[in-house]
Amino acid sequence: MKTYPTNLTDSQWKAILSIQGDNRKRKHTLREFFDALFYLLKTGCQWRMIPLHFPSWKLVYYYFTKWKNDGTIELIHEVLRDKTRKNAGRYESPSAGIIDSQSVKTTRIGGLSRGIDGGKKVKGRKRHIIVDTMGLLLAVVVHAANEHDIKSDPMVIAELRG
Repeated sequence: MKTYPTNLTDSQWKAILSIQGDNRKRKHTLREFFDALFYLLKTGCQWRMIPLHFPSWKLVYYYFTKWKNDGTIELIHEVLRDKTRKNAGRYESPSAGIIDSQSVKTTRIGGLSRGIDGGKKVKGRKRHIIVDTMGLLLAVVVHAANEHDIKSDPMVIAELRG
């Protein structure tokens, strides 16, 4: 198996494996699917352009949608974020967060609504995020760009866990 900088470390894999707990026999290991997903996210390549030594793009996509829908990806994100904070000598739960938004141009195609951000002259969507003081993602909400920050901030704050 070819290695990439996006591949999971053994420590990261152990953390994910403790959550996943799926030990079925497969042609490809679960780690290969995660490595393929991280490669895809980092490089921004298209699903069908995933290198051939990874499992087929259809299988990788199947597991991605399955894990996204059942909350596994969000849980893994939380566990790895908490582990990163702990390794940096901080409490797992952050005491402060930073909120910001960004308007992004989009096309008409897509499931989400879009609007015009009058201040930035952008026709598309707006994403609100909250990060901790280390820059690690805590919450995100995507909506039409015409929604004002005053109305949108409570939505993203409501996404915070605990």
